Amino acid sequence: MSDKSMSERNGADPHDLLYLLQGADDFSRNVFPDSEALFQSLARQQAPHTLFITCADSRVSPEMITQTRPGELFVCRNIGNIVPAYGEMLGGVSAVVEFAVLALNVRQIVICGHSDCGAMKGLSSGAAIADEMPTVHAWLRNAEAARSVVMARKLEEERIVQAMVEENIRLQLTHLRTHPAVAGRLALGKLQVQGWVYDIGRGKVSIYDEADSKFESLEEARLRMLRKDAR
Repeated sequence: MSDKSMSERNGADPHDLLYLLQGADDFSRNVFPDSEALFQSLARQQAPHTLFITCADSRVSPEMITQTRPGELFVCRNIGNIVPAYGEMLGGVSAVVEFAVLALNVRQIVICGHSDCGAMKGLSSGAAIADEMPTVHAWLRNAEAARSVVMARKLEEERIVQAMVEENIRLQLTHLRTHPAVAGRLALGKLQVQGWVYDIGRGKVSIYDEADSKFESLEEARLRMLRKDAR
C-alpha cells in the first residue's frame, strides 16, 4: 500500500464500509499491477493444491499463516473449523469437501484450529449460549464429543479451552474421513489429511501426529515427514 493511499485510508473509520471500498481501490491501483500475470493465469481456472478448513475467526488468515499466493488454497471457514460427519448435516462444508476432492483434485486437506477459540469457549460453557444463539448452539453439537472427552479429564479451568481446541481437531479429522470422496482418495494414496493448531499470540503452528496422538512443533513434524518420505 502506498504512503498516499495509506494516509487517505487512515482518514476513514475502520468500522465504515468506506474503509473497505478504499482498500479495494488500493488493491486495484497498487497491488494488482505487481501480480497481474498471476491473476490473468487464474482468471479462467483454479488448481489449488490444498483444502484449508479453518475457523471464521477474524484473527486467522490462512494465506498469511501459510505464506501462499492466490490460487494455492481452497479455503472453507466456519465457526469452530467443524466438518460434520457425512450424512449428519449435509450442506456447505460437505459440498466444499466433495468439490475440492473430486472436482479440484486437491492433494492435501488441513483442518486448522486456533488458540482462544470463541466456539470452544461457547461449547465449554454447555447450554449457556442455547437461548441467545440457537443456531450456533446447534452447529456446535458437531463438536460435542470433543467437549465430553475434555470434561472427563477433570482439567484445571484455564486449560479447558486449549484442550478442547486440540480435541476438536482430532474429532473433525475423524468426521472428515467419513466423507466418501475423502475415504476413496485416502484409500488410493492420493490424498493426505492433517490437523493444525495456530497460536495467535505466538505466531506458531503445531501439527497433530496421529500415530502418537499428540501435537508437535513444526520442526518435529517436518523431520517426521522427511523420515517417512525417505523410507
